Amino acid sequence: MIYIIRHGQTEQNNRKLLAGHGDYLLNQAGIDQAMEAGRWFASRSIRFDEVYSSPLRRALDTADYVAPGIPVTIDNRLIEMCFGPYEGMDLTKPLPEVVTFFQDFEHNPAPEGMETLASVTARLGSLLEELKEKADRNILLSTHAIAMKGALTWLNRGCGESFWPKFIDNCAVYTTEPGRDGVYTPPVQIR
Repeated sequence: MIYIIRHGQTEQNNRKLLAGHGDYLLNQAGIDQAMEAGRWFASRSIRFDEVYSSPLRRALDTADYVAPGIPVTIDNRLIEMCFGPYEGMDLTKPLPEVVTFFQDFEHNPAPEGMETLASVTARLGSLLEELKEKADRNILLSTHAIAMKGALTWLNRGCGESFWPKFIDNCAVYTTEPGRDGVYTPPVQIR
């Protein structure tokens, strides 16, 4: 089973700043969220055989709180979307091109200098394709909101539902698993 979690809250999230590749720590609320997620998994006797994380501290620390004692493999494919010149932008006063993009991710191209959604989806899909070989293991992927949407979009291709407009809260968890036919089950939010 694959479990995909968004990192806990950072001060940048709290201040509504576009974090992207910026390497920010969890704030106290984020630590509490990650610890609660760890307790949630433990209360359901879900143990992880492997843990993969974005290289950014907020995702690494979330992975450590959720799966204490399990070595974390850093995989750069789990990093957040690169927002380029828009990283750090105040989302309460976004630039018009960012507003247009965020209003309809699927139909409006990323502003110049940002990573494309196709790129985010492809890199997450590449990782998930590799993990099919580990269908008998419980695996945690610790990542970010837009990167998570890329993974969910890749997993749900052909099913008609889009994850781009959905809000994914801090420490939200989705799950999926590769079937006998090698095709992943549609992702489902479990937390």
